[in-house]
Amino acid sequence: MKHVAIDPGSLESQVCVREADGTLLEEKKVFTKTLLTQFAAWEPRRVILETSSEAFALADAARAAQHEVRVVPATLVRALGVGARRLKTDQRDARALSAASCRVDLPSVHVPSSSSRELKSICGSRDELVETRTKLINNARGWLRTQLWRIRSGAPVSFPERVRAHALERGITLPPHIARNLEELDLVTTQIRAADAQLREYAKSDPICRLLMTVPGVGPVTSVRFRATIDDVSRFTSSHGLQSYLGLTPGEHSSSLSQHRTGITKAGAPATRRLLIQSAWSAFRTHESHPMVMWAKKIEQRRGKFIAVVALARKLAGILFAMWRSHTAYNPERGAARP
Repeated sequence: MKHVAIDPGSLESQVCVREADGTLLEEKKVFTKTLLTQFAAWEPRRVILETSSEAFALADAARAAQHEVRVVPATLVRALGVGARRLKTDQRDARALSAASCRVDLPSVHVPSSSSRELKSICGSRDELVETRTKLINNARGWLRTQLWRIRSGAPVSFPERVRAHALERGITLPPHIARNLEELDLVTTQIRAADAQLREYAKSDPICRLLMTVPGVGPVTSVRFRATIDDVSRFTSSHGLQSYLGLTPGEHSSSLSQHRTGITKAGAPATRRLLIQSAWSAFRTHESHPMVMWAKKIEQRRGKFIAVVALARKLAGILFAMWRSHTAYNPERGAARP
């Protein structure tokens, strides 16, 4: 079987072809779009891609053409010789990947389905809108402090209205740059509401999301993001593997007789981990008598609230995994024994 290493780029990609014994057959640079038809013309071979924005679309096309596909994680390519001695070019990268593939069966990251990638894109767009709103609010708050203004507290949605009302009460006209800022906030808030409505609609129509949302603290945004991140629940053999994948397990830095436990590893998808922690906070505050929260309250007494919330987020990840894998409804008594 021939081994084809591809260093994908937005416009052009470097291709390196070797025989199974490592003999170099061909090197060339091609337009990335032409690879979609090139895959169909090749006989079955192993295709190695480095993770990139284009890698998963190319992997789908290669799989459809009956090729073996390996999408090598960026954290591994350096160990394979990519960028050695601070010399990194597309040609050298493709050569190193193809040579490594001839020696060993390279591990591949999970190639998410097209639906998973679409959901991640939808969630990512919403995240950008929320971040933009936060920046606009912080900018306006900075100006309010220079004027020694203190407006009444409230939700981010009502912030422009509260600022305008405060200025109106004092008969002050807002400067143009702050007025524009508030107008942008109104527009961004409208777009966030539309994004939330889209996620709610999908969550209602998807049976997995409907199942996950029966857990206290888990709403449409968390369920859709969790579904998009995990994609295929069967790739995890246990809840511990999924919790570690999301970076919610404690780390360790030990050697010889020295043992040192650290905080959570924060590996994996940060957006999903952040939403699970937010869901844990929501359950912690609104479901105080729930068995799962009562379990976290015990940890709070020993270690403090913040550690308890992270522990609850880790438990939430395990519960969601078990429900999805077995397609069973949420059982509060199984989440934690009632004290």
